[in-house]
Amino acid sequence: MTTDTSTPSSTTTIVRLQTDELRKSRSLWQDALRHLWRDRLTMIAFGFLLLMTLVCFFGPPVVERALGVDATRTSVPDRFLSPGVEGHPLGTDHLGRDQLVRLLYGGQVSLAIAYSASLMSIFIGVTLGLLAGFYGGRVDDLIVWLVNTLSAIPALFLLLIAAALWQPSVEVLVIVLALLGWVGTSRLVRAEVLALKERDYILAARALGASGGRLMALHILPNVLPIVIVTLTIIAGNLILTESGLSFLGVGVQPPTPSWGNMLTDSRNYFVTGVHLVFWPGLLIMVTVLCFYLVGDGLRDALDPRTSRR
Repeated sequence: MTTDTSTPSSTTTIVRLQTDELRKSRSLWQDALRHLWRDRLTMIAFGFLLLMTLVCFFGPPVVERALGVDATRTSVPDRFLSPGVEGHPLGTDHLGRDQLVRLLYGGQVSLAIAYSASLMSIFIGVTLGLLAGFYGGRVDDLIVWLVNTLSAIPALFLLLIAAALWQPSVEVLVIVLALLGWVGTSRLVRAEVLALKERDYILAARALGASGGRLMALHILPNVLPIVIVTLTIIAGNLILTESGLSFLGVGVQPPTPSWGNMLTDSRNYFVTGVHLVFWPGLLIMVTVLCFYLVGDGLRDALDPRTSRR
């Protein structure tokens, strides 16, 4: 007859060791996904951004058919209709155009600028930051000089020059914003690369004969990606505010192409006769930018090994 000599304390210790081993076996990205799934506020913000993107890019034709309206059709008798009157859920503007459909088309432009310009600026910033931090020397000096020079020139000054030289279309605005928005990302990535390239695993890979490109692509870039992803969401939110500010100054997206920024700017002239023209674009800008910041804050916590493994 055998007896069980194990005690409750030893059993608890074994269970804890097994739990710690399972936790250590998960990767950073798996822990990040688990952390995000438990973060309700971040998931709500991410769901709103996803829903807003899908509705703005695929919803306007459906809404036009359902309401029987046309975003480009004007109607003088239907000017400044209140929300819910005569089949216009959010009312009409000063030309009698349906406000809901124009907000959806304006969301296409504003979100396209935010996504496209942020991705382009991140690509430029990460590339130059990797090169500056990894190679150092003259390459680092040249890139740092370029970063410092662009940082010393007011961005508004360059945007005004670009608006004077080219018509501020959506494509031109995306390129200009991307060319001006990579400076902070480059500095951040360069600082991270300077610290990472002295780690033991980088020195070991270099000793085994790994080339510079392989080291940057397979060993350094994956460790920089968490910071880059967080920066991407913050830049996207800032770009929506930047586009709105440029529209207020008259150098943003030009009518008749709608964007949330120029719709809000145009509505200031009709604050008394059509207050709903001010409310809806301003609300969408505020909520969308807030959701970008909330997603960025949640990603920062999720991609931090100190918090994602709790």
